[in-house]
Amino acid sequence: MSRLQETHRRINAELSQEKAAALGRAGERLEAALSHAAELSRRLDATANLEEQERLLGEYESARLRALHARLALLIQREALGLRQHKIVDQKFPEPPRRTAARRPL
Repeated sequence: MSRLQETHRRINAELSQEKAAALGRAGERLEAALSHAAELSRRLDATANLEEQERLLGEYESARLRALHARLALLIQREALGLRQHKIVDQKFPEPPRRTAARRPL
């Protein structure tokens, strides 16, 4: 293998590693965003205080939107790498549902 070919091979290997690392970081950001939204959803379910429900509902909606953006970033990253089928993303990282405050009788 010539010196030029070896240099080309090393550069391609480095590019592949960076692509994989970027995809991994996008997945980690999505996991963190989904985890935060799920925690807020659990807290929303656990509270009977209407003011607290409204506050948590606002926080949840913000977290849900961050998760949707992180999910979109992951899908874009996958597309850039040539991964066109996203069924696994849909299964592993489903979109957080919209929520309303669960009003409980006092």
